[in-house]
Amino acid sequence: MSVLTDVLPSAPTTTADALALFDSLPAVETEFMLGTWHGAEVPTGHPLDGMLEASGWWGKQYTDSETVHPLLFPTRDSSGLWPLNPLPAFAGLGIATKIPGLKDRDLSGLIAALRPVLAARGPKARLRTTRYRGVDTATMIYDQLPINDVFRRLGEETVLGAMDLRGIRKPYFFVLHRDNSRRLG
Repeated sequence: MSVLTDVLPSAPTTTADALALFDSLPAVETEFMLGTWHGAEVPTGHPLDGMLEASGWWGKQYTDSETVHPLLFPTRDSSGLWPLNPLPAFAGLGIATKIPGLKDRDLSGLIAALRPVLAARGPKARLRTTRYRGVDTATMIYDQLPINDVFRRLGEETVLGAMDLRGIRKPYFFVLHRDNSRRLG
């Protein structure tokens, strides 16, 4: 089973359905987000659907409001996690989404091999409360990119995220489930 089917067995399949679910959920306090979270995409037909899964993305970590690692990947031996710098990752995303079949490939080995170049040297995002779709809720704000990940609570240990990217009208959806068993290393 995947994180998605474990925590959201009736996952929405369109942006309209995902927005309806998102809008029905309660806001999240920033303190609730502290910890390490395992993530999964919620496919809705967004141009980014499949990219995180193909990359081997594991999740996110919120140490405090100023120390956020938005893109965590498993170490080669899967004993820990390492933070990827989102700036180079998102730089080629526009082109990458247009390459046929790229989302169907396992790119995790390539990402792992490029760790010396792609690894973040410190936190790359902050955690704040912002207003999105009329509700004040926890939001992860990327330091170097025009991207906000906005959260609503799905359960005691689960949130639904809507990635709001400048230049793309529809949000990209994902779920995060708290999993403090993995550490950076």
